[in-house]
Amino acid sequence: MNLADLTTLRVGGPAHRIVAPLTTQELIDTTLEVWGSGENWLLLGGGSNVVISDEGFDGTVIRVVTPGIEVFRSSPDAATATVRIRVQAGQNWDELVAWTVENGWAGIEALSGIPGSVGAAPIQNIGAYGQELSAALFAVDFLDYESGELERLTADQLGLGYRTSTFKRGRAGLVLAVELELTDTGGTSQPIAYAQLATALGAPLGDRVALSGVRDAVLALRASKGMVLDAADPDSVSAGSFFTNPIVSENFARSLPTDAPRWSMAPDVADRVVPLGFEPALPPPPADDRVKLSAAWLIERSGISRGFRLPGSRAAVSSKHTLALTNTGGATADEILQLARYVQTRVMSEFGVQLHPEPVIVSSD
Repeated sequence: MNLADLTTLRVGGPAHRIVAPLTTQELIDTTLEVWGSGENWLLLGGGSNVVISDEGFDGTVIRVVTPGIEVFRSSPDAATATVRIRVQAGQNWDELVAWTVENGWAGIEALSGIPGSVGAAPIQNIGAYGQELSAALFAVDFLDYESGELERLTADQLGLGYRTSTFKRGRAGLVLAVELELTDTGGTSQPIAYAQLATALGAPLGDRVALSGVRDAVLALRASKGMVLDAADPDSVSAGSFFTNPIVSENFARSLPTDAPRWSMAPDVADRVVPLGFEPALPPPPADDRVKLSAAWLIERSGISRGFRLPGSRAAVSSKHTLALTNTGGATADEILQLARYVQTRVMSEFGVQLHPEPVIVSSD
């Protein structure tokens, strides 16, 4: 079987061996066996965030397909109860979100429509429309590659940041299960924290609305950008957002055109009430003066339009959103990566900003 059949971008050659354990214990045993053999190994969930080479993978691909959700309430008597759920790594992420919305539990509703499996979610701390997994993540069950031991790691041990975690910075192993802590609101969302979503909902920023309304609006927004898997939408044959939004210093951001979108990475500071006649002590300057830019804006302003493709290539920039690269039919991994490098070169030449790919690039070796 070609790995293209197991990825949303539909590129990738064959693997030496593919295994798909059906239970958690089988997954642990199989993974330890493969690790102990010394051969090359690759963990593959929903295949939505990888670009696998045309030569394939010379080793064993371990598919993580273990499903299951365990529910328990950590504070059922509170006015607003928190609900703890433990989800197996192979559970489909969007099906999980839909299930939490149906139960009236807030915390991940704006993460609707993100393809892939639950185990991959903490690897890059998925986020969209004003929510990040880190806000709801409580802990993970983790099989460590170096020690072969099963560990329970709390969220504060994972070094979570914008599309990153300790796993992306070199800690190898397998996420077996994820614990999330949600809020039982009876069907009301968390405060809306993203302007585009607020506009779609017709509600002010900070308002709370029905969970189902947030989910429907997010799915519609994502679909309008080709970011919801749909057999009828050729733009959805992609790896989602191909580049992360770059983070630069505030000084550098000032050198960009004034209409370049930017968001401060400094934490919000709560308002304070100071009595009349008292001189307020000024807070220290923010420790983080970095600014997040819009990769899509940079790509478009560098002269690359929606639907752009290199001559003769079957890889293209999405016709709906410049942040996605699509397989228009029969594209190779080399064509996808050639287009990605071209986009990076144009943005660097125009703005001096390096775009970094979001998907994992898997080579044959």
